Amino acid sequence: MRFQTPLLPAVLIRRYKRFLADCQLPDGREVTAHCANPGSMLGLAEPGSAVWLEPNDDPKKKLKYGWRLVEVAGGTLVGVDTSVPNRALKSALEARQIAALSAYETVRAEVKYAEKSRIDFLLSQPGLPDCYVEVKSVTLSRQPGLAEFPDSVTARGAKHLGNLADMCRAGHRAVLLYLVQREDCDRFEIAHDIDPIYAAAWDAAAATGVERLVISTHISPQGVEIAGVIAG
Repeated sequence: MRFQTPLLPAVLIRRYKRFLADCQLPDGREVTAHCANPGSMLGLAEPGSAVWLEPNDDPKKKLKYGWRLVEVAGGTLVGVDTSVPNRALKSALEARQIAALSAYETVRAEVKYAEKSRIDFLLSQPGLPDCYVEVKSVTLSRQPGLAEFPDSVTARGAKHLGNLADMCRAGHRAVLLYLVQREDCDRFEIAHDIDPIYAAAWDAAAATGVERLVISTHISPQGVEIAGVIAG
């Protein structure tokens, strides 16, 4: 998935109200960017951090910049936009590039299911049970090489796990796909200490047959590309 317009380097001044970030451009101008990330962004929103913004000229958008990447220690770029995983994965699923899900020819996004919920992707193929795929963006890393989810308490995430478990009980296939938006991790774990309720929901879902698939990415100011499977 390539960004629609070239990204601009900037320096983060502050992130606030979850979805807003004040940044300084190289020419000294201060702008407010949309931060498409409802999580805590633990370790990713330190003032003074190098960030990358995507400009837009859409008259319907109040903010003319979107925060897409942040650079952390060691020069690693981390994708902070939680809408990116679905966009990157859609083309990969349609091209059948993800081996664990390559048996499915039909890919539908944002399909209604359960109560007041939509599944990120519903995969289908004659002769196979439908496959419900929920996607989560992973950006947290508190130990070298280890990616973790969630980065804050997520009641919504626990609800999604319950919905996936229901699909398994109904005879379908269900997958929680964690997309790691950083290149410095080769392992994955659930962050039990951050949200023990989510961790318990995962254990309960796994007991019904919900599968866990952790996918890595290649990240650059040009775009985010699907890489390979990592241990999780």
